[in-house]
Amino acid sequence: MASLTPVLQQHNNLLFTFTSKYNSSLNYYVTKPFASTSSSLFSSPSRPSVVRLTRVSTAPVEYAPPPPEDDDFEFHKEISRLKALKSKLDSCNNLKDRIRVIDSDTRVNSFFYSNKSSFPRVLERLDLDEYEVFLLKCVVAAGQQHVFGDICTEFDAKRSSLKSALYALADIIESWDVNDGIRGGHGGVDNVYGLGNEEFEAFRSMLKMIGEVERVYDCIGGTIGYQIMVLELLAQSTLERQCLPLHSNKSLSREIIEIHPPSVLDLSQDLEYASQAAIWGIEGLPNMGEIYPLGGSADRLGLVDPDSGECLPAAMLPYCGRTLLEGLIRDLQAREYLYFKLYRKQCITPVAIMTSAAKSNHERVTSLCKGLCWFGRGRSNFKLFEQPLVPAVSAEDGQWLASGPFEPVCKPGGHGVIWKLAYNEGVFQWFHDHGRRGATVRQISNVVAATDVTLLALAGIGLRQGKKLGFASCKRNPGATEGINVLIEKKNLEGKWTYGISCIEYTEFDKFGMTDSPLSSYSLQDEFPANTNILYVDLPSAELVASSNEETSLPGMVLNVKKAITFVDQFGSKHSVPGGRLECTMQNLADNFFNTRSSRCYDGVEDGLDTFIVYNERKKVTSSAKKKRRQGDKSLHQTPDGSLLDIMRNAYDILSCCEIKLPKIEGNEKYVDSGPPFLILLHPALGPLWEITRQKFHRGSISRGSELQIEAAEFLWRDVQLDGSLIILAENVLGSTRIDENGETILQYGKRCGRCKLENVKISNGGIDWNARENLYWKHDVQRYEAVKVILHGNAEFEAVDVILQGNHLFEVPDGYKMKITAGDSGLAVELKPIEDKLMECGSWFWNYKIMGKHVQLELVEL
Repeated sequence: MASLTPVLQQHNNLLFTFTSKYNSSLNYYVTKPFASTSSSLFSSPSRPSVVRLTRVSTAPVEYAPPPPEDDDFEFHKEISRLKALKSKLDSCNNLKDRIRVIDSDTRVNSFFYSNKSSFPRVLERLDLDEYEVFLLKCVVAAGQQHVFGDICTEFDAKRSSLKSALYALADIIESWDVNDGIRGGHGGVDNVYGLGNEEFEAFRSMLKMIGEVERVYDCIGGTIGYQIMVLELLAQSTLERQCLPLHSNKSLSREIIEIHPPSVLDLSQDLEYASQAAIWGIEGLPNMGEIYPLGGSADRLGLVDPDSGECLPAAMLPYCGRTLLEGLIRDLQAREYLYFKLYRKQCITPVAIMTSAAKSNHERVTSLCKGLCWFGRGRSNFKLFEQPLVPAVSAEDGQWLASGPFEPVCKPGGHGVIWKLAYNEGVFQWFHDHGRRGATVRQISNVVAATDVTLLALAGIGLRQGKKLGFASCKRNPGATEGINVLIEKKNLEGKWTYGISCIEYTEFDKFGMTDSPLSSYSLQDEFPANTNILYVDLPSAELVASSNEETSLPGMVLNVKKAITFVDQFGSKHSVPGGRLECTMQNLADNFFNTRSSRCYDGVEDGLDTFIVYNERKKVTSSAKKKRRQGDKSLHQTPDGSLLDIMRNAYDILSCCEIKLPKIEGNEKYVDSGPPFLILLHPALGPLWEITRQKFHRGSISRGSELQIEAAEFLWRDVQLDGSLIILAENVLGSTRIDENGETILQYGKRCGRCKLENVKISNGGIDWNARENLYWKHDVQRYEAVKVILHGNAEFEAVDVILQGNHLFEVPDGYKMKITAGDSGLAVELKPIEDKLMECGSWFWNYKIMGKHVQLELVEL
């Protein structure tokens, strides 16, 4: 890539000048024309034919807030108080000193040592260690003692004698057990001035949460630092709403930061380079790991266990016949199978999964993996680590929300904690022990991320060219709730220039003057490609940042308070409060990998950066199943229904190039009230590169309303006409399993695979009942009138030649046998015979894979 020069087309050079205050620093972000060169490889994403130039100001400006009101003054006074406390705590070398400092805080002193407080009496009965008491004092110092509930209220000041008596009576009644009289609390704690069982469990859970916040956010000051950051971000958003522009000569000495649409490696335009990069990705697979951030709560999916009624995490969404997590592993195994077919060596990629406690995410993911015998990969090739939950805060004043005593409302703190958490939990060392130096990162809800060349090319370029971080990107959907990738150019106070690819979250667009105008059909955001959270990361580089114990190890901290926090209180009442929680964004790790130049670069800047972008068609990069489609909703964007349509579009693109006639899929609006025009679900190991898949299909047709499901990798389709349903299910798609010396189930690639050949076959049956109301196409849960179904047990083989299959058929082939269907005198002739012993492992035929230049060529070998 060093010999290639990036391009920014002349008509795409118009960058929009705007200025904005960023975070709590006085940096200035502007955009302006960036110099142009020419190249066939690097390009900017497509632009509208008419480009509007909007200028706010070409000079840096400084914002001056109006005189603060009383409430605003107290708000900033609280930040100053907490910063002073944090500074004292930071200077302590041990827990004893930290306790001494926290005890000096007036709020802590009043709460813990006042005669009016009941909390000390509660603490006496809880048998806490010094560190646990310190954590509680941090909560009080942060001004959040209200989460302890009424049990810790200052009785004399807050309650009348009658109210206190009623509370005590309620406690006694609550503790009464009809069989055993007064019920004692956990560990001897009673319920009058102590805690009952439920409150005790809530207390321990809260204490665990605070401990995790203190540990993971220690680089910004733990619990106290968390609250400071919350208040600063709230203060900043208030400032941005109220501020007026004020020109100042002082601004000339400030750092200037410019934002440009980045040049990209467009895989859809340079197909030869895309194929070469994908080959690099296949070759480098033994050096790669896989990282899945599964810690999000996925509230928008509204996923519920039909049996228990419990809320489920996104990983458990049953999509196209399997959970989303199974889909991710299936895509990974398809790449490993391709590696095996090319190099005749087994390659098992270690997978690190960040879970969370939200919706029992960690327990459910662990249980799923165990139930599926760790996908035949061995327990040692998985590393699960749990993301901490953090307190949700009110947008009004930064106070922690609570649903009951000792029950702060908690949410996962964003996927950006993944790097520091991975360091804390030994994940980087674990990858190192597996001999891995790079990793691809993929989110659970994106069901098309591994389509064709995208993921392999991303990894291939990252490994081959020693990059530190790469993004997979595509065209951004207008108005979508997704971030953008940008090229950042900085000039610091020493006069040096730094450059790097980064990301701006959609929640931060206002800061950069990128808000859509309701009067315009054009958006400044459209100039930039979409951030999809598909990443390549150099593991040693990421570890270096994560181990720094500095704020940079928690990249991209934001507080999104544009959405309401919904929770149910202890009395069963539902609340919806404007608020948010401190979140980090994993892709902003890139901000640590900028490159410095002694002078400004006017062309070819992306070529020498440690960060890069690969770009492809959107349906090959991102299509998310992240929110439930509501009844009557006319938009399918980011729903399972919409993502299924993109899978069908990809299937059309694969097969239509194989001289197979099938109906084209139109825009999503066409299918709002109906299912897709067909259902085609192909196992990714048929490729996963499309150039491989297309060598297994030759000619034929698939009529509207048909269904084709192929769960086999060793497969041939030649001159097949399908009108109805055809389902081929191989038990051994990629190989067979064995039990290793540790008693674990291990999948052996290429051993005793199921195989299927279809040549000159016409299939006609009733297929799917498209009028059945209970059909859920994205689940692949459909009602059928008729189908041709082939089930291959073990290494079974099925072959159909020169036949017409009408109506309902089930062909079930036992392990070790080959079934051949031909046309007989009075219908079908079915021949079933055992496979020869010498062919049991490899089969009577197989596809031989070879790398020819920049491409993979297949040869059908018959034995």
